[in-house]
Amino acid sequence: MKSVRPMLLIISLLGAGLLSGCEQDMSDLQQQVAALKARKSTRIPPIPQPKQADSFTYDAADRRDPFIEIVPAVRVAAIASGPRPNLSRNREPLEEFPLDALRMVGTITTSGGVFALIRTPDKVINRVTIGNYLGQNYGQIKSIDPTQVSLMELIEDGFGGWIARAASLSLDDSPSTPGANH
Repeated sequence: MKSVRPMLLIISLLGAGLLSGCEQDMSDLQQQVAALKARKSTRIPPIPQPKQADSFTYDAADRRDPFIEIVPAVRVAAIASGPRPNLSRNREPLEEFPLDALRMVGTITTSGGVFALIRTPDKVINRVTIGNYLGQNYGQIKSIDPTQVSLMELIEDGFGGWIARAASLSLDDSPSTPGANH
């Protein structure tokens, strides 16, 4: 117990010495604060009031409904007669994935026909044949050969119609569409 007291005394003296070293001349800081307080404050202009908008009462008696799109008769005929996906059919498992996430890994030829083997991103191999669907753009398989699966996708044209577009999955390549750069 006797050896602890001298040690505490030494630590106390060292601490007091260190703290006294922190005391500095703060006159320059005090001068700067005094100068800031002495400045005159500038008046901030008030926020301008918004201008009142002119009111308008819409009388639909002799005007068209602004929420109905007017489509020319030629465009209506093209939309009605163009390709359309069958939205009432049950979607197939490979339609859950984008086409560029699917990979063709081979083919199988049996007495029942030709089948393509398609690998999904989660490494599951699926067997598909002509007429099956894959990809998220209603892509229907049109032909299968040993190195490629050809399909026809339906893409919305932005005007209420659909456009048919050819696409393919190659055995050693990623999916392709005409005009795409690889």
